[in-house]
Amino acid sequence: MEAAPTAAAGGPPPNLARGRTPRSVGEQVIKALLFVAAALSIATTTGIVVSLLSETIRFFGEVRIGEYLLGTKWTPLAGGDQQSFGVVPLITGTLYLTALGLIVAVPLGLGSAIYLAEYASHSARRVIKPVLELLAGIPTIVLGYFALTFITPVVLQGILGIEVQIFNALSAGLALGVLILPVVATLADDALRAVPGSLREGAFGLGASKPQVVMRVVFPAALSGIVAALVLAASRAIGETVVVLVAGGANANLGLDPRESYQNMAAFIAQTARGDIAVQSVEFLTIFAVGTTLFVMTLVLNAISIRFVRRFQQVYE
Repeated sequence: MEAAPTAAAGGPPPNLARGRTPRSVGEQVIKALLFVAAALSIATTTGIVVSLLSETIRFFGEVRIGEYLLGTKWTPLAGGDQQSFGVVPLITGTLYLTALGLIVAVPLGLGSAIYLAEYASHSARRVIKPVLELLAGIPTIVLGYFALTFITPVVLQGILGIEVQIFNALSAGLALGVLILPVVATLADDALRAVPGSLREGAFGLGASKPQVVMRVVFPAALSGIVAALVLAASRAIGETVVVLVAGGANANLGLDPRESYQNMAAFIAQTARGDIAVQSVEFLTIFAVGTTLFVMTLVLNAISIRFVRRFQQVYE
């Protein structure tokens, strides 16, 4: 009769021969929990899309899609003959406010990231990095009222002498820039620091100066991560509600004068949702139509970003 194989003779350990070990059972439980978390995320996204689309389809049963997408007058709450559903002013206002915010955040954020990653000492980095990240924790309502009560009257009207309305795009854009500045700085800093030091050492060995190494070697190598940071910041600014609602005003403006009042899509949704309008009316359904438009804009922006990142991404081993 042959003896049962033992671990020393090369056979499986006794506990594996009897069945699953506690470790394998635990791994299966963790795997199942992770699957449930992923499935819940997909289900939540699907539910949001279905709820938006169902109400948006009802909206387009009342309003022609051509009038909505091509119209240049947005007065859905006016009533009567003054009522108009052209969403173009809301879209241009959203993009315009986002562009103003990026004009502020991109140079400051990238400059901060380059300094932190390439020039700052360890002690300086330990102080500056947490302060930048602290900006991300400031409530947006605080930034909105900061823009309304300080940026507009003190900075724009007082120090710079610019004649602006109480609610204006310039003030809202500056506040948006402060809001997304930590996103640009933190993610760009991480992308720059992920570049291997061997690239820097090789460039220095060829006689390059520090600015040349940073701008011609490190920055291009981290370009995919930097672009991802900028797109994430743009998505954050496109969907911002409170800052624009408080500082930007409620005017769906089609112009480009930053001294005037502007409104973005998220602010319109917030303003309309808290108003006294009949549920399931065409005015109420505009919330879902604008929400779907905002969702599609963000989706397209992120799809472009993902394609760009995959095309220019560099993998280092």
